[in-house]
Amino acid sequence: MTPPAPKTGAPALQARRVVKRFAQKHRAVDALKGVDLTLAPGKVTGLIGPDGAGKTTFLRIAAGLMLPDGGTVSVLGMDTATRALEVQAVIGYMPQRFGLYGDLTVQENLTLYANLQGVSAAEREQRFPELMNMTGLGPFTSRLARFLSGGMKQKLGLACTLVRAPRLLLLDEPTVGVDPVSRRELWDIVYRLVGEEGMTVLLSTAYMDEAERCDRVALIHQGNLLGHRPPAEFSARMQGRVYTAAVPEGGSKRGLQQRLSTVPGAVDAVIQGERVRLVMASGQQPRGDAVQGLELEPSEPRFEDSFVDALRDGEALVSSTTDDRGQASAAPEGETVIRVQGLTRRFGNFEAVRNLSFEVGRGEVFGLLGANGAGKSTTFRMLCGLLPASAGHLSVAGVNLRTAAAAARQRLGYVSQRFALYGNLTVRQNLRFFASAYNLRRRQREERIRWAINSFELADMADADSETLPLGYKQRLALAAALMHGPDILFLDEPTSGVDPLARREFWTWINRLSGQGVTVLITTHFLEEADYCDRLAIMAAGELLAVGTPRAVKEQVAESGRLPTMEEAFISLIERHAAPREAS
Repeated sequence: MTPPAPKTGAPALQARRVVKRFAQKHRAVDALKGVDLTLAPGKVTGLIGPDGAGKTTFLRIAAGLMLPDGGTVSVLGMDTATRALEVQAVIGYMPQRFGLYGDLTVQENLTLYANLQGVSAAEREQRFPELMNMTGLGPFTSRLARFLSGGMKQKLGLACTLVRAPRLLLLDEPTVGVDPVSRRELWDIVYRLVGEEGMTVLLSTAYMDEAERCDRVALIHQGNLLGHRPPAEFSARMQGRVYTAAVPEGGSKRGLQQRLSTVPGAVDAVIQGERVRLVMASGQQPRGDAVQGLELEPSEPRFEDSFVDALRDGEALVSSTTDDRGQASAAPEGETVIRVQGLTRRFGNFEAVRNLSFEVGRGEVFGLLGANGAGKSTTFRMLCGLLPASAGHLSVAGVNLRTAAAAARQRLGYVSQRFALYGNLTVRQNLRFFASAYNLRRRQREERIRWAINSFELADMADADSETLPLGYKQRLALAAALMHGPDILFLDEPTSGVDPLARREFWTWINRLSGQGVTVLITTHFLEEADYCDRLAIMAAGELLAVGTPRAVKEQVAESGRLPTMEEAFISLIERHAAPREAS
């Protein structure tokens, strides 16, 4: 049975002075500080904010899964504190880690969630085909969920959430870790739900381009609601404060970005395609040595500019260039430190990676991109010596990984796709453990721990359990742990997945410094704007290489009518070209 519709024009959700506190060891944390928010029916609202802002807490209260410490939340006229079960019967809620059952098929997962929600056989007969058609999972109903790609798992999670058509759909970062093709498909589903079923959607996201696709945006920071309006209104306040600059001949995009970050009054300097975007504080104009000789062109503001400005609270960038990486040794410029020839990995009859060949030089930032299930993480694990290759040659730092993987691992640092540190250990204890694992002696170990805590600004969190850290701090800790032994080569497997734009900028500041000191960096990412930070990149699909080259060269490979596409457009074009012959056959 479809839930009753709210009265015409009545709010789908109404929050009044919502407060939520959590106790963490010896201190209390105010997650929400009197939040007021009203959602009109039939609209998509983005809940946007940095890590730890209170987004997930608000969604859980709205879903009736958590009680507020103050204030009220009403969903379709029902108080979530006193009528939680009734609220849960008429909404859909998809948390960040949706509970799919890996040993059940797609169909069995759907049936399980239909049973849990009391969906009748007659309703299933109509609803299941609709969901399979909407998500494109129709051909995969008999596949076990654990064998689905990341994007397909997200779509199955959404389908399970929708087995009973809700009036209000709450989505907590549904596109985290999802490739651009699957991300576009998920948004098509959201638009269809709003357009055809009149659903109201409240979603959180770490992607600022997704925020711009929402009807309205609720910007939250440190538990406070900073604003709730259409994204274009957030952008409008930045008019006249945004510029772009071309890279000088013989220069680099990362070099120009670092240069512009020193402009007095700059609140953001970020690579955008083949140019660098500069955002100035209110009332400030670009001036000084950093802009001499550059042609700065005024640019239309975007929501991300307003987001960064609001979170920096108008404060200028502080560009720091100091770093002590420790033990890594210098090497001749231009030296090849990673060589891959004919790399193949089979799991039974399935080829996850097929005949890969590429080289990476000393100090290069090399991006490995691909759709979910393309073989990126498998390739990373082979390059780190964690997984043997089925065929081919690969050497890292001059060491053949097929014969001396242990020796090569001493030269590597690795940040995995999922937070892989010990949640029940404090920040300091994690650093001490990894320093010991890398065989650092006592005095050297303590020096490196102090270096990590100071360099990554972890002092305030040093005695907190790592599982309680906001995602951005978890990523800082993971990077610090990977650098304890001063590696020559750093592998980063989707290190910025799910973190907010400020945390991503901070992460790339570190990558730029390390590259400048001769550290070779291999990185996978689903944020395609980050691909433009790479010196070169490779795009994979179904275990194969589709393109290798500089970001510009990859874009030129699919350019039409003299227009250079964005990296996301180029990526999607290459993936679709690769898929077309397979679909035709």
